[in-house]
Amino acid sequence: MIRVAQVMGFMDGGGVEQVVMNYYRHIDRSRLQFDFLVCEGSGMVPCNEIESMGGRIYMVPPYRELPRYLREIERLFRSERWPIVHSHVNALSVFPLRAAKRAGVPVRIAHSHSSSGGGEGEAARDVLKSILRRFSDVYPTHRFACGERAGRWLFRDASFEVVPNAVDLSEFRPDARDGLSMRADLGIPEDTFVVGHIGRMVPQKNHRRLLKVFASVLELESNALLVLAGDGVLMGEMRSEAERLGISGRVLFLGQSPDAARLYRAFDVFCLPSVYEGFPVVAVECQASGTPILASDAVSPEVAVTPLMEFEALEADDGAWAHRLLGMRGRSLAEGELEGLAAYDIGTAAGRLLDKYLSLAKGVEMREEGQ
Repeated sequence: MIRVAQVMGFMDGGGVEQVVMNYYRHIDRSRLQFDFLVCEGSGMVPCNEIESMGGRIYMVPPYRELPRYLREIERLFRSERWPIVHSHVNALSVFPLRAAKRAGVPVRIAHSHSSSGGGEGEAARDVLKSILRRFSDVYPTHRFACGERAGRWLFRDASFEVVPNAVDLSEFRPDARDGLSMRADLGIPEDTFVVGHIGRMVPQKNHRRLLKVFASVLELESNALLVLAGDGVLMGEMRSEAERLGISGRVLFLGQSPDAARLYRAFDVFCLPSVYEGFPVVAVECQASGTPILASDAVSPEVAVTPLMEFEALEADDGAWAHRLLGMRGRSLAEGELEGLAAYDIGTAAGRLLDKYLSLAKGVEMREEGQ
């Protein structure tokens, strides 16, 4: 059996962790296992689930303590002798993959899960990303990306392979009765126009703009509610912003929620005004659930795998966004329009990733035997 080191950085319930865990749950673990390198201070590490499936968790220093981080991960790479190291920290993959190369790891995968920045308060971070991505092709032996835009952003002209942000399509499917049941659980009347969002409260997701757009929705439809699922560093600020806009009574802050599938079904429309994304898994889940979604034009058009997804310019005014959201109410898919989701089925995608890992590992064995 082969073990692959998954370099995760911080695990705080974000989309990247969700994607990796989806693959881990559905891959053939009798033939291949995941080990997780996770930064100290992570808020949501599913330790029990990982260990129950045979995985191991290695807590390492945060990469802001770079010398200590590099020493520890290089030590781990040398001692554990993983044949494959798969790094999911985007532009920061330069650091773990450099350590992996120094330790003699033969297969080093850089995986791009995002694109350019531009979020509020992220200027310094964006400068660092811009510098580091110049070295994105120095240390990996293979390059993966969640989508074309994310791959081109990090790897530029170098070749890469798209590994889709796949989901369990059987879990996310249209179910109107379940949506009404979820509304009842949340105390939301059936006739309320519900705008929903699921995502961490971080600058990238642009919650401040979402609140302003929803304020414009209320000017057009007083019987509306904004439901926000997710937690993060900006939670307090967003509560204050809702108060400032005078809409706090029409905004429901759920915090972290385990019922994403039921929430999608309870929404009339999903709003994703992100300032940048890679290939947001919420967009796939939302479309699979049969819920219309309006995203900013900073989200790659390749995410629109059904007619349920539309885009609006980030620069458009709040009123334009509000009119688009209201205009998408009641939209549904016709027979056959779910076909575009087939490529994002986790069962199929996990089998392909397993084959890729096994092929890479076999290549290592053949090289070693030929020495």
